[in-house]
Amino acid sequence: MHLDPTSLRLFVRVLETGTIAAVAEQEFIAASAISKRISELETSLNTQLLVRTNRGVGGTQAGKALAQLSRGVLHQLEEVHARMHEYSQGIRGEVRIVANISAITQFLPGQLKAFLDQHPFIQIQLEERISSEIIETVAQNQADIGIFTEVFGNTENLTIYPYQSDRLALITANQHPLSQAESLSFIETLQYDYVGLHTGSAINNKLLQAAAAAEKAFRMRIQVTSYEALLRMVEQDLGIGIMPQDIAQPYATTHRVKVIPLNDSWANRKLKLCTSNQHPLSHATLRLLEHLTPC
Repeated sequence: MHLDPTSLRLFVRVLETGTIAAVAEQEFIAASAISKRISELETSLNTQLLVRTNRGVGGTQAGKALAQLSRGVLHQLEEVHARMHEYSQGIRGEVRIVANISAITQFLPGQLKAFLDQHPFIQIQLEERISSEIIETVAQNQADIGIFTEVFGNTENLTIYPYQSDRLALITANQHPLSQAESLSFIETLQYDYVGLHTGSAINNKLLQAAAAAEKAFRMRIQVTSYEALLRMVEQDLGIGIMPQDIAQPYATTHRVKVIPLNDSWANRKLKLCTSNQHPLSHATLRLLEHLTPC
């Protein structure tokens, strides 16, 4: 059995007006075409739906029941169309983001708050990953947008955009021997123990590379998984650390740690954003991408 929504809508209109001719005029359809559609409904349902008199038409008991049921169905179909239109226009949707800890801590909270205020029906799934995993996750279409610091591996299946920039600084306890320096190079800090981030983080990789280039040992006493934990460890003088200056600055303002600028060129970082160029982006993803990328 196939029930055509257009036939159901016309049938309901006929019962509401009591005349096929009036509906034909209002809908710009031939009266004979409407009669044919209703006859096909009766054949399909194997029951009489209309009673025809010289005063017009009315519904049989089955016809009245069909009209009542059809109103609900037609309303639901209108809801389907309206909801799908919202998805097609990016009013509704879901965007999967994978980002490194620097982006999540520094930039995304304010940006996502502003975006979701403007687009309350778009849902965001945000997950923290290290840069190498971010690139792979987006390339495999397991995430829509990735935000990372360093490029790892093959990026030919990705489109890469500029995102934000930050500056790395040295963090020490207030009583540490380096705490009074106005600025330092990374090499000048290598005689001291470090508190580092988890294995694979972009900052750890950069520090290991810089130490190796200088043919110096990099002593990591403790590894943690967040900037908050790193700051607390440094505050207790369990080692020194390197992290984005803007994240550490509130701790320095309250005199919990010292923040010392690094004068190494690599301390100025450029974060990047990527999407897959092998899979179409949803309208919701395109809206968020436009929001996140600089003008």
